[in-house]
Amino acid sequence: MAGHSQFKNIMHRKGAQDAKRAKVFTKLIRELTVAAKQGGDPATNARLRAAIIAARVANMPKDTQDRAIARGMGAGEADNFEEIRYEGYGPGGVAIVVEALTDNRNRTAPEVRSSFTKYGGNLGETNSVSFQFEHVGLIEYPAESISADRILEIALEGGAEDIQQEGDVHQVFCQIPDFHKVREELSKHLGDPLSAKIIWKPINFITADEQTASSVLKLLDVLEDNDDVQAVFSNVDIPLEILEKLSG
Repeated sequence: MAGHSQFKNIMHRKGAQDAKRAKVFTKLIRELTVAAKQGGDPATNARLRAAIIAARVANMPKDTQDRAIARGMGAGEADNFEEIRYEGYGPGGVAIVVEALTDNRNRTAPEVRSSFTKYGGNLGETNSVSFQFEHVGLIEYPAESISADRILEIALEGGAEDIQQEGDVHQVFCQIPDFHKVREELSKHLGDPLSAKIIWKPINFITADEQTASSVLKLLDVLEDNDDVQAVFSNVDIPLEILEKLSG
């Protein structure tokens, strides 16, 4: 959609500032630990491989990654994290999916509910909004490194369903059962991607006015700032001129 920046709003950005570095590392360590419980070999554990790529992009030291993986495989005391998905509506009827890893759902659920309520939304039941999204794999590469035609050719060979370009990034979408195959096919030709993850991709978007956009962004920021929250997805579409005004 011309003049819009959809995916930057769908997958609300993790802060890369130094002030948020420790929080980002905490979330990545938690994901590495949980992923490693399914096996410590990234060649056969797609989730672990994706977590390692994310940790590498965040410049996490390799020894920190290795310790987290070792904990997940049973070396030392590993926290017993539970995966929980929360769903609800934000201001303007914007659908929001929150993925969390928590060792205490009695702490996390009230915090998430309070965030929704404080910023004009309300937390719903499981599956209350997820039907408005597709649960798919997303693999990203810098657009400057390869042409759209070439990455399309490689991705389709691997079993991908759709290729899009968002700014300076190629986005390759695939079904979850094909995620490992598509990622490996791309990696064979292009090296490691910028990111490789399972996401909730909106089927339709809700275009927000300035007031709604401001409230939604505040809610997404608060949710992402929660240590137990791993990822937040929404179907909000904020026109670029409004996004720039709010950012300024």
